Amino acid sequence: MLIKAAWSYCYPPRIAKEMAEAIVRLSKAVRDIAWKAQLRVCKRYRTLSAAGNEPTIVVAAIARELCGFVWAIGQKVKPVTT
Repeated sequence: MLIKAAWSYCYPPRIAKEMAEAIVRLSKAVRDIAWKAQLRVCKRYRTLSAAGNEPTIVVAAIARELCGFVWAIGQKVKPVTT
């Protein structure tokens, strides 16, 4: 899933119209982390690509970086108990 997501970072960071409603329901901390991830990971993708790295290597590096942002969001969100 992270590899598939990493391929989308070749595009500029933005908030899709389809996701705008869902994003509003998230906490400010999660939105801030997510936007920081958008900016940082997109820049990293472009930097690694411009350096001449293979696309698959770039995507693997981006996926690894996304893991850190997923972890950070996981630290901010309390688990749901049933």
